[in-house]
Amino acid sequence: MPSTGEPLDRLAALIGAQIEGDGHPLVRDATHDSRQVGPGTLFIAVKGFTVDGHEFIDQAAANGAVAAVVTEDVDARIPVLRVADARAVMGPLAAAIHGHPSRRIPVVGVTGTNGKTTVTHMIEHILTAAGRVVGLAGTIHTRIGSDQIPALQTTPEATDFQRMLSDMIERGADTVAVEVSSHALALHRVDATWFELVAFTNLSQDHLDFHVDMESYFAVKASLFDPARAKRGVVWIDDPWGARLFESSSLDMVTVGRRGDIAVSRLDGDLTGTAIELDLGSGPRRVRIPMPGGFNVENAAIAAAACLLLGTSEELIFDALASLPGVSGRFERVSGEDPIAVFVDFAHTPDGITEVIATLQPLVAGRIIAVIGAGGDRDREKRPLMGGAASAADLVVVTSDNPRSEDPDAIIDAVMEGIGPGTRVIRLVDRREAIAAAVAEARDGDAVVILGKGHERGQEIAGFKYPFDDRQEARATLAARRSSAE
Repeated sequence: MPSTGEPLDRLAALIGAQIEGDGHPLVRDATHDSRQVGPGTLFIAVKGFTVDGHEFIDQAAANGAVAAVVTEDVDARIPVLRVADARAVMGPLAAAIHGHPSRRIPVVGVTGTNGKTTVTHMIEHILTAAGRVVGLAGTIHTRIGSDQIPALQTTPEATDFQRMLSDMIERGADTVAVEVSSHALALHRVDATWFELVAFTNLSQDHLDFHVDMESYFAVKASLFDPARAKRGVVWIDDPWGARLFESSSLDMVTVGRRGDIAVSRLDGDLTGTAIELDLGSGPRRVRIPMPGGFNVENAAIAAAACLLLGTSEELIFDALASLPGVSGRFERVSGEDPIAVFVDFAHTPDGITEVIATLQPLVAGRIIAVIGAGGDRDREKRPLMGGAASAADLVVVTSDNPRSEDPDAIIDAVMEGIGPGTRVIRLVDRREAIAAAVAEARDGDAVVILGKGHERGQEIAGFKYPFDDRQEARATLAARRSSAE
């Protein structure tokens, strides 16, 4: 919902900017996208990676913008605020316009390389079971009440983010759980947001096309754990980067891990779930979570710790853990009662691939067949490492992920460089053919895991996004397999 409005001169004073033109318009919304502009909107001209917002100021004015934020000289028919860095002021401006929504509702931010989506969904489930109304935002979708909106980014841009928080409050949410990506932190998307709680899952190689090296990547993630941004933190201490974060941050932190403040250990499990022992403070208790894998033990313990710190009782947390629903495209079983087990997972990092295959190995009587590919126009250094990680499977099918502007064969070449000697490999550029081949190769008792795209419903090739869903493709192939066996 639009805010009641802030005078432009007050907003200018907030960011230390001079107004060129009338300083009295009332600003009711802010956006960096001229297509979203309506009456009473402040348009923030951002120089993006491919588009310069300054080129759309006239369009924004025509759509009703009352002023613009710029970083260069412009000839505009609406008042302008000149700043050095437009991205750096987006958060503070949007937060002020929308009445500082994060100060009016508890916001939980989850960051890390892997597990963000699952942890936020687990938090949502536990808190909902405890009677709270939870807003959710992340890689898969933004959920406001019963409304679901597909996500374009893991964490929305600052103007969208503050508006989203305000909308969630208007729709009755009393808590918000959000994924906070490293890009969001580096690009100021969550600036001016106060977090009641922040959580760290783990860190492994990813996004080095953007962050250059692991030290820079870690520093960006660690910037969320600042007493100026958050009240308390939860950290998975068994991850070496998590241990380092705990030692280096001055934020009040609760540790989670085998020897954490919140202690957890895996007892046993199968393809339908995992029994764990979890101590939330009143002694260890056994609970079975209906999700397989050591990584889900980590995710569940982090979510439980977060909900405990948010005031949820231990009894409610344990009851909710026992009824956790699956998360779309996160180790999602798509094979039903078929004699082969087929899973789809978003794992697209070397560590993520290792975790998924290691989870399956003790649980599968037969072989493990892994379908992998690497995204184009992204971290090139991890491609052979992904191939190396997949080599733990009995058969690796290397295919395309989202090649984007790159040559799919060249990406596959890079992944293939890391495949270990003696590993059986099938190379198929067409992802549909690769999934079909993996299922066709499987025998009763085998497991097929299709990695990289998870919940995604499209494949980006040479500037176009084509409809494609790993889960649908796998189900169609399984259906054909069943028909041929009858």
